[in-house]
Amino acid sequence: MSWAVEEWKEGLSTRVLQKIHELESQVDKLKKERQQRQFQLESLEAALQKQKQKVENEKNEGATLKRENQSLMELCDSLEKAKQKISHDLQVKESQVNFQSGQLNSSKKQIERLEQELKR
Repeated sequence: MSWAVEEWKEGLSTRVLQKIHELESQVDKLKKERQQRQFQLESLEAALQKQKQKVENEKNEGATLKRENQSLMELCDSLEKAKQKISHDLQVKESQVNFQSGQLNSSKKQIERLEQELKR
């Protein structure tokens, strides 16, 4: 079949044939260049999709971390309130202990005094 493709060139001058050959070479060169650029384009599109996926994953991870951070902050607030309540309860109990300790001392002194009176 290639002979039919070349048949139209018969009878053309050498100069014209040379120009046709140059143009065919240029067409082949442009086809190869187009294929290379197409490959580059496809590679760049694949890299872009990969980057988009990476960005989406990072956004999702950021949102997850943000929710986790919010949850931890709420937990810290809750623990701080519990700590304050326990601290307050401790102060109340310490003052009760001090009061009862004072009462105990007072009662001991009263008992000692009564014992002294009984001995007399």
